[in-house]
Amino acid sequence: MITLDDRLLDAHARDDRTGLIALYAEAADTAQDIDAACFYLTHAYVFALEKGDPATELLYQRLKAEGRV
Repeated sequence: MITLDDRLLDAHARDDRTGLIALYAEAADTAQDIDAACFYLTHAYVFALEKGDPATELLYQRLKAEGRV
């Protein structure tokens, strides 16, 4: 079984920015606590900013809702 961590490592190895945005958001959705979720959301947000991805605003709003911006 391929884990989320495996998929993240693979996306990093391929420099798949779009994949990284989605995978870090997925990791945030499945995180066990809010600190971990925001850690992953921050990574997704940074990759989205760098890429100019449409997910940037949603990720920003999710972080803002948790008082992390």
